[in-house]
Amino acid sequence: MAAARAATLAAAPAGGTARQIAHRRLLQTQRAAAWHLDAAVVFDIDGVLVRGQQTIDEARGALRMLAGDNRLGLRIPFALLTNGGGVSEAAKAEQLSRKLDAQISADQIILAHSPMKALARTYADKHVLIAGGPGRQCAEIARSYGFANVSTPDDVVAWQPAAWPFMELSDAERARAQPRDFARHPFAAVMLFHDSFNFGRDLQVITDVLRSQDARLGAPFADCQSAALYMSNADLVFSNEYARPRLAQGAFHVCLQAMWDALTNRAPLQYTRYGKPFAVQYQYAKRLLDEFARQHGQTRPGARRVYAVGDNPAADIAGANAAGWTSVLVRTGVFSGANDATHPAAMVVDHVGEAVARIIDAEHRLIK
Repeated sequence: MAAARAATLAAAPAGGTARQIAHRRLLQTQRAAAWHLDAAVVFDIDGVLVRGQQTIDEARGALRMLAGDNRLGLRIPFALLTNGGGVSEAAKAEQLSRKLDAQISADQIILAHSPMKALARTYADKHVLIAGGPGRQCAEIARSYGFANVSTPDDVVAWQPAAWPFMELSDAERARAQPRDFARHPFAAVMLFHDSFNFGRDLQVITDVLRSQDARLGAPFADCQSAALYMSNADLVFSNEYARPRLAQGAFHVCLQAMWDALTNRAPLQYTRYGKPFAVQYQYAKRLLDEFARQHGQTRPGARRVYAVGDNPAADIAGANAAGWTSVLVRTGVFSGANDATHPAAMVVDHVGEAVARIIDAEHRLIK
């Protein structure tokens, strides 16, 4: 989709909008510039490139620099590593291509739930509860990953409205729901793909699945864990257009743990978490960067310097430091200080434009 859009813009009349003219210049630069594969940049999205629905002023210029409009005259590969989710990688790439006037492919997008694709090898045909996001959106993403047998909290409420009596499904929600007799269809796992859009309902349904004997809804509570639990995005807060950070999926994790402890007298709750700062996310990103380098002729995949640009010290900077990447902290998101005491970054800058300029300078010193 991004390629088709780029072709359309490239073929636009010589006049066109200012944005079309700038995009044509970018395409001309890209065609002329060679790849510098000894380095790569990995960006967080929210708080670095965008803030809610608004594009951060310096973001487009930063990507133009990486596309070859820099003192090196070289293109530097980049990927987008976000703790967001709830959409497909292709949809996110299309959305950001429009916002940032850049060619971004699905292969450059790493969502919080992207590495969970690998779980489909274990759970392809097993019954999985997919939670988070609106409606069945995350369930459909899970199906695209290879999970063939999925249900949602809405399906549970459609089956037994008394399971969460504090809501009534709309006609549209009821039409989309796929209820079944959950007393006869036990769950093998619970997977939280995105932020909960209904905290109370999701806490109720998830704790029911985890506590019920054999993970059969309506069965007696065993008060020990009956199904595996996987969660994406441990961020407690995120940045959007509001003046102060908002609660993120990590807040749901805190609530779920607290409810589990209260309901089971602190029985052990085992879970696997995805997203930053966990190593699985950085290993997945490395594989994408390795594959890109191989496709462009690099004979030593993995032998590169990676710069990670983020706004959240506990997620972006902690994860990048642990991965051995050069961490760059910006002040356009949840962070606004000099540096973080617990997870200090290698560089702290005001915005993503300054971050990329300093990365280009660092690479210039290394290769000149």
